[in-house]
Amino acid sequence: MSTCELANRECIPCRGGVPPLKGPALHDLLAQLGNGWDVINEHHLEKEFTFRNFREALDFTNRVGAIAEQQNHHPDLHVGWGRVKVLIWTHKIDGLTESDFVFAAKADTAL
Repeated sequence: MSTCELANRECIPCRGGVPPLKGPALHDLLAQLGNGWDVINEHHLEKEFTFRNFREALDFTNRVGAIAEQQNHHPDLHVGWGRVKVLIWTHKIDGLTESDFVFAAKADTAL
């Protein structure tokens, strides 16, 4: 599955009670996602996007926010001058699910 294929999928709400992804399952999804995303401590996805100025960073943040509302999957967004750091994990299980990778691919489309 390519990043494009991940981006075309829908985020599935986690109802809890499932273990977060670990080990090879995480690495396989990260390989499919690519594009500079990192898995941090097998807990969350993280990527910093860079822009020419604050306005472009804010516009990107708003586009990612619109995707988050549409998908009902909400990342942590840290906005600064010319940069946006996106952190994604499933809060209900305090770890990563496949939907987190789907959302990350969708965030890439907001560029």
